[in-house]
Amino acid sequence: MGLFDRRQIVVHREPSAPQKDAPARRTQWNDGFGRIATRSIQIIAVLIVVGVLVFGMTQLSLVVIPVVLALILAAAINPLMRWMRSRRVPDILATWLALLSLIVVLGGIGWLIVNAVRNQWGDLISSAQDGILQLQDELAHLPFALSTEQFEGMQKAITTFLTSSQFGSGALAGVSAATGFVTGLVLMIVVLFFFLKDGPRIWEFLLRPFEGEHYARARRIGDKTVTTLGGYVRGTATVAAVDAIGIGVALAILQVPLALPLAVIVFLSSFIPLVGATVAGILAALVALVANGPGVALIVIIVVVAVNQLEGNFLQPVVMARSLKLHALVILLALTIGTIVGGIVGAVLSVPIAAVAWGIVTIWNGPNEPAWPAKQKRPE
Repeated sequence: MGLFDRRQIVVHREPSAPQKDAPARRTQWNDGFGRIATRSIQIIAVLIVVGVLVFGMTQLSLVVIPVVLALILAAAINPLMRWMRSRRVPDILATWLALLSLIVVLGGIGWLIVNAVRNQWGDLISSAQDGILQLQDELAHLPFALSTEQFEGMQKAITTFLTSSQFGSGALAGVSAATGFVTGLVLMIVVLFFFLKDGPRIWEFLLRPFEGEHYARARRIGDKTVTTLGGYVRGTATVAAVDAIGIGVALAILQVPLALPLAVIVFLSSFIPLVGATVAGILAALVALVANGPGVALIVIIVVVAVNQLEGNFLQPVVMARSLKLHALVILLALTIGTIVGGIVGAVLSVPIAAVAWGIVTIWNGPNEPAWPAKQKRPE
C-alpha cells in the first residue's frame, strides 16, 4: 500500500445535548391570576352577547315567539311529512293536508271549550254564589268572625275596583294583548306553512357559508334539533293527554261543572314540566270546592295526586326518556329563567330549548362524540 492511498476516515461525534427552551417571560397575564382574569373577561364577554341577544328577542317577541312555536310544531309534524313524501305526495299537497289537520284539531278543541263554558257558566255562577253565602255563614261562627258589615265592605271594595279606571286600563291592556295574540297566531300559521313546505331547502340555504367539517356539524345540529323538538312535543302531548283524560273523566263522574274546559287546561298546562299539571289540578279542586263542596274537592285532589304519580313514575320515564335527558334541577332552573324572561310562554319554551342545547353539545364532534367539556372523565 502506498503512502498516498486514500482511506476513509470516520469521525465519531458525540450527540450534542438538547438545548433547553428559554423560560417564558413572566408577565401579569400568564401567571395563575392572569389566566383567571383572562377567562373571566371571556365569560363576561359571552354573558354580554347572550344578554344582548335575549334583550333583542324580548323586544321582538311578537316575531320570535311565533317563529319558535312554528319550528316546534313543524318538528312535531315532521314524521307525517316524511311519510307523505315517501308516498310521493306533492310537497304543496302534503303541507296543506298537515296544516289543515292541525287547524281542524285545534279549532275543534277551541269550539268544545267555548261551547262547554257557555252552557255551564250560569250553573257555575249560581254555585259560586251559594258557596259565598255558605262561606259567609261559616265565617260567622268562627272566634274571629267577620261581621256582616265587614263582609259587605269587602264586596263593595271588589265592586269599586271592578268599576275603577285601574280595572278599565287593565281591560284595555287585555284587548291589546288579545290583538297581539291574534297577530302572532296568524304569523305562526304562515311561518309554519313555509317550514312544512320548504323546511329542508331553507336549512340548506342557511348552511351555504359552511363547508367540510363545519358543514357536517351544522347538519348534525339541524337533525338533532328537529329530532329533540319533535320527540319532546309528541312525548309531552302523550303524557298531557293521559293527565287530561284521567282528570277529566273523574271530574265528569263527580259532576263538576266545566269538566271539559278543565281537562283541556290540564292538557295545556302539562306542557310546563313539574308544576303545570299540579297547578291545573288545584284549579279543578277549587272549582269542585265552589260548586260541589269540600268532599268532592277532596276526591278531586286525590285523583290529581294519583294521576301525577302515575305520570311521574311510569309514563314519563318511558315516553320522555329518549327526547328529554335533563336532570330535574336543570329543568327547574330552565323553568325559572324562562318564566322570568318570557312569562308563561317562556316557561313553556324553556325546557325544549334547554333539551336542544344539551342535544347539540352531545353531537358537537360527531354523531356520538360530545364536546370535550361534556365528555365522561374517568380516572386512569
